[in-house]
Amino acid sequence: MTLPQQQRGFQRDPQRPEGWPVGSFETYAEAQEAVDMLSDRNFAVEELTIVGVDLMQVEKVIGKLSWGRVLLSGAASGAWLGLFFGLLLGLMSTDWLSAIFTGIFMGIIFGLVLTAVPYAASRGKRDFASSTQIVAGRYDVLCSPAKAPEARDRIAEFLRSGGRKHHAGTTEHQRRARPESEQG
Repeated sequence: MTLPQQQRGFQRDPQRPEGWPVGSFETYAEAQEAVDMLSDRNFAVEELTIVGVDLMQVEKVIGKLSWGRVLLSGAASGAWLGLFFGLLLGLMSTDWLSAIFTGIFMGIIFGLVLTAVPYAASRGKRDFASSTQIVAGRYDVLCSPAKAPEARDRIAEFLRSGGRKHHAGTTEHQRRARPESEQG
C-alpha cells in the first residue's frame, strides 16, 4: 500500500515547518529515537516534524586524483556496468561467454571515456576526490501546538529515565516558541 503524495511529505511548494519545539538533539539519530519512543507509546506521530537547524555543506576530501586513479576508476565502474549488460545480452544469446566478454569490454571503453573527458576538461583545477553531504548543527522535533505539551513531557520523561543525551534544559528557542501561560 502506498500513501498519497501529501501523506508521504512530498510537496511541490515546500513550506516552512510549523509547530512548537518539544525537543532539541545533537544528532539525527537522537531525534529519531525520541520520535520512535513517542510512536511506541501511541502518540500521534503525524503531529511531529524533525527539523535540521544550522545546516552546513560538508565536503570531505578523500584523496588526490591522478590520471592513473581516474582511468582505473572509470575502467572498474565500466566493467561492472558492462558485466550487467553482458549478462542481459547473454540471456538473449546462445553464446554466454562471448556476450559477457563483449559487455565487459564495451563497459570498460565507455567507463574510460566517461571519466577521462571530464577530468581532462577540468585542466587540473580539481585534482582531488571528495564526498559532499549536508549536516545540521542540531535537530529539533516540532509538534502541533495542541499536542506539544504532551510530547514535550513524554520526551523529558524518556530522557530522565535513561534516554540518549539531550541538550540540557529548555533552549531560548523553545522558550520563545511556547505561549506565555506555559513559560516558567
